[in-house]
Amino acid sequence: MSADSGHRALVRALLDRHGETYAEQCGIRVRNTPQPLYQVLVLADLLSTRIRASVAVASARTLFDAGMSTPRRMLDATWQQRVDALGEGGYRRYDESTATRLGEGAALLLDKYGGDLRRMRQAADGEAGELRRALQELPGVGPTGSAIFLREVQGVWTEFAPFLDPKAVQGAERLGLPGDRTKLARLVTENEAAAFASALVRAALDQQLAEEVREAAAG
Repeated sequence: MSADSGHRALVRALLDRHGETYAEQCGIRVRNTPQPLYQVLVLADLLSTRIRASVAVASARTLFDAGMSTPRRMLDATWQQRVDALGEGGYRRYDESTATRLGEGAALLLDKYGGDLRRMRQAADGEAGELRRALQELPGVGPTGSAIFLREVQGVWTEFAPFLDPKAVQGAERLGLPGDRTKLARLVTENEAAAFASALVRAALDQQLAEEVREAAAG
């Protein structure tokens, strides 16, 4: 088997088993409309903290189930309501500071962009670096959070695809795939880019998962 065939077999095994974005896992149907884009931003914020991804996903769900699915509703909720929702999802270690910054971030997003992340996209004019800088003006969204957001929305904001952040590249290398972003991008279609990036992140976070994918591809 050639190196390229081996890489494609690895990618197929990875996508067949773990080809789901974190947004999909959270129940977010990502579209280019304000509410799901904001939900992805909240999820990216939670995922960027040193806490298990499953807890971040569950906590985002509890926030949305409690009605905090838009910047206005997040801001209108009390601090304690945010804390309680985060705690219910298991996000207890950082619940108080996160509740504060979610409220502050919602206020800034409403003030500067009318609560619509598409305006931020328009201002970035296709420049990923510019968009990430704008995202990082929001409280609690740092380099990791902005990268997660771009990774998750690249299926609808296609000018930023393929977007593979350092954690995704780390997962690729663990699997034995190229560490070069351009070579990795050639292994999937544009429609698969977001799921591929998330699956690579899962491989970076879970050694056993990576080993199982390698075994499946070899078989």
